[in-house]
Amino acid sequence: MEAMSGMDNKIVHICRLEDWEIQRAKGYYEADSLKTEGFIHCSLPDQVLNVANSFYPGATDLVLLWIEPQRLTAELQWETSGKEVFPHLYGPLNLEAIINVVRFHPDQDGVFRRLPGSE
Repeated sequence: MEAMSGMDNKIVHICRLEDWEIQRAKGYYEADSLKTEGFIHCSLPDQVLNVANSFYPGATDLVLLWIEPQRLTAELQWETSGKEVFPHLYGPLNLEAIINVVRFHPDQDGVFRRLPGSE
């Protein structure tokens, strides 16, 4: 992976605001996928818009959790899905690794075109 600027070299997790608030209150974050698939799905910043448009079209209740991989306490693995490689977190996401949480809204037509929090 090339060195990048700003929020690059970070990974991102997309989730619903309500899920984030419930999980944050526990002192760590566990997505449902941790129980059902064994890991938490994450993306590189340049993958987020495609993921959001594929799995959350039109959703208006999302947040992006910007994560610094060096701060993770659970194992991070890079795995192929389709033609891309995605970061998967094999354990709870410790709150200390989350460096920014931002609301994530689609445009009026329901399409995600802007990545907030990457400035």
